[in-house]
Amino acid sequence: MIVIRVELHSAITGRKTEIARMIVDNIGGNDRRGEYRCRALRGRNSSALDQRIVQREGRVRDYPRKDLHVWNLVARALKAMGYGGHS
Repeated sequence: MIVIRVELHSAITGRKTEIARMIVDNIGGNDRRGEYRCRALRGRNSSALDQRIVQREGRVRDYPRKDLHVWNLVARALKAMGYGGHS
């Protein structure tokens, strides 16, 4: 499982606030190609995100595990859940 946390670090107060979380689960594939379930959780703070209520879900299929950096997986996961299509 990969957990992606987005934190806001305030330049004014120094306070850290988690504002988003995504979970990427390995659900299959082989050594070279991966299959992943991606879930964005509902909430804008740690206590809400800790409830693990799924806001959006998607799948990344046939991902070249060893050929691309993990940030490419994150980008594909976001796209699979419908993020990034707005201007």
